[in-house]
Amino acid sequence: MIVSVLGGSSYVLALLLFLCLYRAVRGPSVPDRVAAINLIGTKTVILMVFVALATDQLFFFDVALVYALISFLMTAGMAKYFEKGSLG
Repeated sequence: MIVSVLGGSSYVLALLLFLCLYRAVRGPSVPDRVAAINLIGTKTVILMVFVALATDQLFFFDVALVYALISFLMTAGMAKYFEKGSLG
């Protein structure tokens, strides 16, 4: 039962991921593109957690955590770059 729910949710998240990819490519401004890329990272982390739950492979949780940290650092770096004009 839980595997079918996770599978259906994964398909919905994959569709939403492609919609975010469209916004990242065609976004009207750069901050919109950065927000879309942040959403892509968040949805990818959720998909990794779904895979971990469906397959009972706990190392996917570690991979998802590392990916979430990298995504957060990228977003924070981009925000600092847009606010000050440089990363230094």
